[in-house]
Amino acid sequence: MPGAVSDGGENHNGSDIGGSRAPSHCGMDSTSYRVSFPPKKSLFKEFSGAVKDLFFAGDDPLRQYKEQPSWSKRAWLSLKHLFPVLEWGRHYTLGKFKGDFIAGLTIASLCIPQDIGYSKLAHLPPEIGLYGSFVPPLIYPLLGTSRDLAMGPMAVVSLLLGSLLQNEIDPKKNPLDYKRLAFTATFFAGITQAALGFFRLGFIVEYLSHAAIIGFMGGAAIIIALQQLKGFLGIKDFTNNTDIISVMKSIFKSAHHGWNWQTILIAASFLGFLLATKCIGKKKKKLFWMSATAPLISVIVSTFFVYITRADKHGVAVVKNIEKGINPPSASLIYFSGPFVLKGFKIGVEAGLIALTEAIAVGRTFAGMKDYKLDGNKEMMALGTMNVVGSLTSCYVTTGGFARSAVNSMAGCKTAASNIVMSTVVLLTLLFLTPLFKYTPNAILSSIIISAVLGLIDYEAAYHIWKVDKLDFLVCLGAFLGVVFSSVEYGLLIAVAISIAKILLQATRPKTALLGNLPRTTIYRNIEQYPYVTTVPGMVIVQVDSAIYFTSSNYVKERILRWLEEEEERQRQQNFPQIEFLIVELSSVADIDTSGIQALEELFRALEKRKIQLILANPGPTVIQKLQSAKFIELIGEDRISLTVGDAVKKFAPKAVDDV
Repeated sequence: MPGAVSDGGENHNGSDIGGSRAPSHCGMDSTSYRVSFPPKKSLFKEFSGAVKDLFFAGDDPLRQYKEQPSWSKRAWLSLKHLFPVLEWGRHYTLGKFKGDFIAGLTIASLCIPQDIGYSKLAHLPPEIGLYGSFVPPLIYPLLGTSRDLAMGPMAVVSLLLGSLLQNEIDPKKNPLDYKRLAFTATFFAGITQAALGFFRLGFIVEYLSHAAIIGFMGGAAIIIALQQLKGFLGIKDFTNNTDIISVMKSIFKSAHHGWNWQTILIAASFLGFLLATKCIGKKKKKLFWMSATAPLISVIVSTFFVYITRADKHGVAVVKNIEKGINPPSASLIYFSGPFVLKGFKIGVEAGLIALTEAIAVGRTFAGMKDYKLDGNKEMMALGTMNVVGSLTSCYVTTGGFARSAVNSMAGCKTAASNIVMSTVVLLTLLFLTPLFKYTPNAILSSIIISAVLGLIDYEAAYHIWKVDKLDFLVCLGAFLGVVFSSVEYGLLIAVAISIAKILLQATRPKTALLGNLPRTTIYRNIEQYPYVTTVPGMVIVQVDSAIYFTSSNYVKERILRWLEEEEERQRQQNFPQIEFLIVELSSVADIDTSGIQALEELFRALEKRKIQLILANPGPTVIQKLQSAKFIELIGEDRISLTVGDAVKKFAPKAVDDV
């Protein structure tokens, strides 16, 4: 494969091939070894091994339980597995609490104004945004494994949920039914997340690649920022559509009579303040608290300004009333029957997967930075349980967003207990402080959201993707354009569709490479990567770089024959002897199915007609076992299976080796 190091069959550690071991002697070469046939496994062992690889990454899920001598220790181990807090809670200290306390207070100052703004993205009352930072953050520390994730509503999920919900119910005409559908979607989002974790199906989330997420988040950030121009400019009549064309039409349509200069002055002033503090926080990490507390400071100052000037009497829209008190129960509001159940399920699955993908990606980022293990399946269970409980307590879909988690990490959090501190502050706000938000201008909430989502547009990551992989960039661009010019839902579908198309392309068109000899060695490498390698007269050596399944078997056969024809023509022009051997290097072929074996049989017969012998080099245990079961080894002869390319060349073209 161009640009990739081909091992040319020189597998020195023997991890893929169990050669027949001869007594160790100095100077013994690899021809003293033969390709070994692994012992046959029973159907049960094969099935259990496949299940273990699929769901447990090859690990034995019961291994740690088998090592425990008593049932009481096994029971305690089970409890610690279900509730990670029992593990880290045993080692919790006052020093850790200090870090968590400061971090919790810091993210609370950030989340309170953000939650009020994000609830507007979802077209829900502002108190419901605050509810999402009270109950869910109490659940996550019991079940989650990340020390840094800060739970609560997230901008992109709020936008997605709001756009999908309003397609079914008008939030202004039927606010109660809209709220009920939101709780129903949240319930099913939680069920979906928990089910993926329980059945260890987290690999499904991997279909949203890093490139797709970058494009999706960037497009969503632009749409969110443009939609906030309603509050930023003081526009009363605004489109419900999320595509950029509809939003821009709505903005310019109201330019002559719908903009309020007082609102623009407030919004622009505080947006400048928020962006300035964010810039300072990025340049000087020790001053991160400035950007973290800036939203709350902006809310306090702008609310006081509107109150003393009575700007609300001059067209400045304000939050008005936020319902006081803790989350009311909402189990009775969830649709468990009727036409909205399926709609809630569909919306919940989409929102749940996006929320899950964001949280897992953010969690893995911080786990890698701080060198601790994040259990993806436990995270799914934690997020799912959190959202199910949230749906029963008047919350909409919550997750761990990057901005909030970054502040949590920089503030010095030591464990997930910082979420509990944040939750406590939000509780006090709900009980005592909500009346103070009566005169908070909507413009300041728009400014806070705009400053928050601008960080989701990752230009550097997009440029990096462009430089590294153009096909990945196409996925990123497709997701971005889909969100910007159509909707969040279609952007997501486009991203998944292009990602799956990429997988299918790679599965049906695996890489193959022509190998040549590195002078004065027995090493064979890709001729495109190493132009100075030499070909072996009378031989063609081809490497296949992935598993051979029914989707790619015919392509692999045709591509090998094409390599053969091209090499025959080239060697004929150089007056080399006629090609007698074709070596297929299989060290990168992890598996093969019956269609792949059939393709090899067809290749063998096609070569027979040309009087060319087929030789296989370095087949792995799975491949050699299947070839033996299909009697392909009998067909070509066991002597045509070599441990390495070098062995095959030495055996079948000894003169070429002597000439090296």
